[in-house]
Amino acid sequence: MTQFDLQLQADVLVIGGGPSGAWAAITAAKEGAKVILVDKGYCGTSGATAPSGTGLWYVNPNADEREEAMKSREALGGYLADRGWMKKVLDQTYTNTNQIAAWGYPFPLDETGTSHRKSLQGPEYMKLMRKQVQKAGVRILDHSPALELLADVHGVAGATGVNNQTKDTWRVDATSVVIATGGCAFLSKALGTNVLTGDGYLLAAEAGANLSGMEFSTAYSLAPAFSPVTKSAFYTWATFYYEDGSVIEGAGSQKGRSVIARTLLTQQVFARIDKADDIVKKAMRQAQPNFFLSFDRLGIDPFTQKFPVTLRFEGTVRGTGGIHIIDETCATEVPGLYAAGDAATRELICGGFTGGGSHNAAWAMSSGYFSGEASAKYALKLGAGSSNRKAKGLSEATGVPKQATTRSDAPDTQEIIKAVQAEVFPYDRNWFRTGEGLQNSLGRLNHLWDELKQGIQASDGNVVRVREAAAMTATARWMYTSGLERTETRGMHRREDFPRVDQDQQYRIISGGLDTTWAKPLIEPSFSSVKKEAVV
Repeated sequence: MTQFDLQLQADVLVIGGGPSGAWAAITAAKEGAKVILVDKGYCGTSGATAPSGTGLWYVNPNADEREEAMKSREALGGYLADRGWMKKVLDQTYTNTNQIAAWGYPFPLDETGTSHRKSLQGPEYMKLMRKQVQKAGVRILDHSPALELLADVHGVAGATGVNNQTKDTWRVDATSVVIATGGCAFLSKALGTNVLTGDGYLLAAEAGANLSGMEFSTAYSLAPAFSPVTKSAFYTWATFYYEDGSVIEGAGSQKGRSVIARTLLTQQVFARIDKADDIVKKAMRQAQPNFFLSFDRLGIDPFTQKFPVTLRFEGTVRGTGGIHIIDETCATEVPGLYAAGDAATRELICGGFTGGGSHNAAWAMSSGYFSGEASAKYALKLGAGSSNRKAKGLSEATGVPKQATTRSDAPDTQEIIKAVQAEVFPYDRNWFRTGEGLQNSLGRLNHLWDELKQGIQASDGNVVRVREAAAMTATARWMYTSGLERTETRGMHRREDFPRVDQDQQYRIISGGLDTTWAKPLIEPSFSSVKKEAVV
């Protein structure tokens, strides 16, 4: 057996230190489990939430308010969300948010002294969560990405990885594993997404888990062309302009984003947030101060001056695809393996439409709680010694590399990543999809997969990039395989050759496979009996 610089045992291993991972670790520890959390970056500062502000799907337990909250996204999501899951997440988000307040998070008070809990500032939130993780007795391994899962005939049994600062290797044997590694933004440089490369999807697929909703991974967010900050909601109050200064009719933050994407194919687009009144302007600065940093630095007033905008790809970070979960504990098909946050499919509460910030944050804290609770109960039920099963790493069996090759004729990680980005970033390939375009991209991605399985060089010395390149390639293949399966336009999935909703396709699509990818409908009774007209 390979010797590791650090070998540990735990009941529960949580992979990922964002909000869902933190909630999973805290909850598992409170159930009495011995928990280890490994994070690719530094738990509390890495990931999409930590550097920014986020809305929160916090709704009072009032029947009318809850009904309105659920109804607001159902049509946009193509009626693929599940009301049972929505209610469960609303309940847990309400409880967890109040718990955050009790822990000392400084929610703002209005002039009447009422606490407003519909948004969170990432730095303060995640700093608080790290403290709570430590307080719960969880051991944290920072800068320690997982490179493969361990498993035996009974299911998953831990993971191995490397400390990307010291280069020391580690192995954690655990009875259950929670994957909370976030989504995949394909290194698009959107704020906080530099560590979100789909690693958890690949880990889960190697263990035999499926994915769901991967066709709904076409999330492009509005951003100033000179900034990584994506806050599409702010553009609700914007007017969009052609290069000649004339207004782009039909362009908008939500329903008019396709108009912007089509215009960007031929020329620069400019915006001015000129529909915001003074109250909205003040609220924007208070809620998302980081949005204004680059404007202030460049001396641009976004409320009175035009500025260039782009649509920055955020993949499954804002899209809804992810690891398929099979029940309300966030379990996967693989014994002992759970998924949470952006790593898990968000279709259950968002359907085929982006969760934006609010639903994503609610899903992260709720699915983290559910998976943490369930993974601890699973491990404690199996009892002492169940983590020490001499399990083996899965990458040897799958043949997906986790180390760089020394072959001089092998492609470099940067070559693979650029080639994948060339298939998923362009609007005319991913936003405006056609069967022929998807098939052509998938063919090129399959060729990349065959190449990388022969070995990848890491000329920059960053061996973690080997797994990241493989994970991004795999994720793109599942996206396009699922996109080919859904021959209609629904939610975020837009087919130029099938521009309308097909009521007979009101079902979710699961996908999977490594060397050969596949996708197929997941027919559930709840969707076959009630069909509604979805919004395109």
